[in-house]
Amino acid sequence: MEKLEMLYEGKAKKIFKTNEANVYLVEYKDDATAFNGQKKGTIQSKGIMNNKIASIFFKLLEEKGIKTHFIKHVDDRSMLVKAVQIVPVEVIVRNIAAGTLAKRLGLEEGTVMQKTVLEFCLKSDELGDPMINNYHIAALDLASEGEMETITKEALKINDILREVLDKCGIELVDFKLEFGRTKDGEIILADEISPDTCRFWDKTTKEKMDKDRFRRDLGKVEDAYQEVLRRLEEAIPNA
Repeated sequence: MEKLEMLYEGKAKKIFKTNEANVYLVEYKDDATAFNGQKKGTIQSKGIMNNKIASIFFKLLEEKGIKTHFIKHVDDRSMLVKAVQIVPVEVIVRNIAAGTLAKRLGLEEGTVMQKTVLEFCLKSDELGDPMINNYHIAALDLASEGEMETITKEALKINDILREVLDKCGIELVDFKLEFGRTKDGEIILADEISPDTCRFWDKTTKEKMDKDRFRRDLGKVEDAYQEVLRRLEEAIPNA
């Protein structure tokens, strides 16, 4: 597989064309950002760890019947994925109150939600990814009603699958962000990544944060937290 010109560079990844139609190469970076890019830094070997963690999660979800853009893990920092048009709606899945949700609703961080909460945000760095609802999505023609039904159903299913495997790792899945894309045939599939950059992971026993919140909140030992998530996943999932 030949890497061709770069199509896009985001906060955490670079996307390249390849010599195969409808196949992109994703290269994970060590760059770290928070608060809509206001805080910037580097997490040593983050790209390597996130590439491996995301590959593990994508393979697990594929085995459980979730269609994703993942094709294969290529090397330390790269994976091959199916080319998709990203739906400009970020999906936030929340099981435990933390971060902005806790602040908005006046909840103590760590409050277990009585029901999983789904939130939608407009994917727009310029606007700070504002929260939107199904009426906004329809009014702005971001996705059809059928597409949003699929996204909602898949997001909840993904939550169930991830919570089960992470429970075996001694990790609580507090909340996480998902992005979906349309294939050339118009099918909605999971895209982007699932990693400590896009999820809140807490140790079940100590409640220690094991994700990018360690960077956001200057808690230190960020690399150690990412490495520990990877270690536990590799122990829990055979042939990870």
